[in-house]
Amino acid sequence: MDIAIFVFDDMTALDAIGPMEVVALLPGAELKIVGKQKGQVRAGKGARSLGIVADYALGDVTAADVLIVPGGTGTRALVNDDALTSWIKNIHATTRWTTSVCTGALLLAAAGVLNGVPATTHWAAMDLLKKLGAVPTDRRVVEEGKIITAAGVSSGIDMGLTLAAKIAGEDVAKAIQLMIEYDPEPPFDAGAASKASPELRKLAIELISS
Repeated sequence: MDIAIFVFDDMTALDAIGPMEVVALLPGAELKIVGKQKGQVRAGKGARSLGIVADYALGDVTAADVLIVPGGTGTRALVNDDALTSWIKNIHATTRWTTSVCTGALLLAAAGVLNGVPATTHWAAMDLLKKLGAVPTDRRVVEEGKIITAAGVSSGIDMGLTLAAKIAGEDVAKAIQLMIEYDPEPPFDAGAASKASPELRKLAIELISS
C-alpha cells in the first residue's frame, strides 16, 4: 500500500508527522515522502523550523493508494502552483483515500478535489476554504466518500486513526492508538475556536504570524 505524503517549505511539521506515525504502522504500508523536488524542505520558519527530506519529486510519483496533504503557511502560495495542483488532481484520481490536515485542505480545494464537498480546515482558514469551492464545516474530521479532511494540526492524528480503521479495521486502529499512547488529557479546554474568547483567538493569530 503506497502512502504519499506531500511536504513543502513553511508547512506545519505535525500536520504530516502526526498521521505519518499512525499510518506507518499499518500492515504493508510503504511511505513515500514527496516534494516539489527531491531534497530538504523546512517545516516552519527560521529558528523554529525543522528539516524534512523529500525522497521523491512530483514527477516520480504518479499514483498512490493514500495521499496525505499537510498544511501550514506555505499553502497560501501553493494554491496558485499549477504544477502542484495538477499533481494532486491526478494522484487523487488513483487513490483509495485522499486526505488533508489543517490548511492542506486549501491545496485539495485548489486542485478541484473539494468542489461542493463538505470539508474542514484550521478555524482561521475557513473563509478561504469556502472561496476555493469547498463547503466548510467545523467538525474535527470530515469523511466524504474517499476524501477525509482534518481540522488544525493535532487533528491529523485523529484523521490517521480514522483512516487506519477504514483500511485495516477498528482493532488495528485501536492497537495503533495504544502503541502511540494517544490518550490526550489537555491541560486547558481551549483547543477549538468555539471555546475561545475573541481575545484568545486574536492572540493565537498573532503567534502564528510572528
